[in-house]
Amino acid sequence: MADCIDMPSLLIYALRQATEAAARATYEWIGRGEKSRSDRAAVAAMRNAFDNLPIAGEIVIGDLAGEAENSLGVGTRVGNVKGPIAFDVAIDPVEGTSYLAKGQTNAMAVIAMAPTGTLYRPGPAFYMEKFAAPPKARGKIDPKAPVQEKLHALAGALGKPVADLTVFVLEKPRHNELVDKIHSVGARVALYPAGDIAGAVMASIPDSGIDALIGTGGTPEGILSACAIRALGGEFWARIDPQLPSEIQKVKTAGLDTEKWLSLDDLVASDHVYFSATGITTGLLFEGVERRQGAEKTQTLLISGLTGERQLLTTFHPLARTKGEGGADA
Repeated sequence: MADCIDMPSLLIYALRQATEAAARATYEWIGRGEKSRSDRAAVAAMRNAFDNLPIAGEIVIGDLAGEAENSLGVGTRVGNVKGPIAFDVAIDPVEGTSYLAKGQTNAMAVIAMAPTGTLYRPGPAFYMEKFAAPPKARGKIDPKAPVQEKLHALAGALGKPVADLTVFVLEKPRHNELVDKIHSVGARVALYPAGDIAGAVMASIPDSGIDALIGTGGTPEGILSACAIRALGGEFWARIDPQLPSEIQKVKTAGLDTEKWLSLDDLVASDHVYFSATGITTGLLFEGVERRQGAEKTQTLLISGLTGERQLLTTFHPLARTKGEGGADA
């Protein structure tokens, strides 16, 4: 394992191959209403890319689309390195599947990785309540406090008036009361239909235009966000918050505590984290996949926990020539 985590540059650039492959595979399905087909295309592309990555990993946060052969469900081993499992791997081949199908914003392909045994395993919990903020807020926010108190504490930590705060919130009926509370203290709300990974990462980057993410979203997205935020030095809290009756029962049966707020150390117990996300549709963090002049353009955010560095990489991938374009196939 030491040999792997001593090569952060190799690993972070290797991971981008998988997220870029997944993002590019979904291009044909953007805005076509084919939610399941876009997800299957992303999973297959990501699975194939994993076969070429210099890691030994086990999926602990996986694709929820099903248990079919060649899926990337929990327990799947990935990478081409033989021997003991070296990394816990969290994935979301398409974060925002429904919104990709509608051609809406913030869809992306995401992977995070940390040493074996260091990523939180949420079991049947599909939803969690989250709070994300920049590094200056570390240790200064009480996750159990009312929203209004959190925002006043955040404003003090950031050295700005509450009225200058902008809070990312998913545009869901469950958040109507939350939005009212944020407005009640004079802060702004940035409502988006999807993309709480983007919102959480933006909240952890100083002066990004987003000062906090608040609200309930997907648990897989929460673990992926925690990896990026730990690497960036931001603040993040999460609480299991089941929404559907079936989920509530499963969480209760599993004995999960829905009152406890989980810290970054609870969610990602290592600084040796690697995070890669590639845009599918244009959103807060980066531009989506585009085709232009015989190439596909992708933008990928790479974050290494060992260095705290983040890179936004724009790549032009040559498209394979088809018959009639000249050369041997002409």
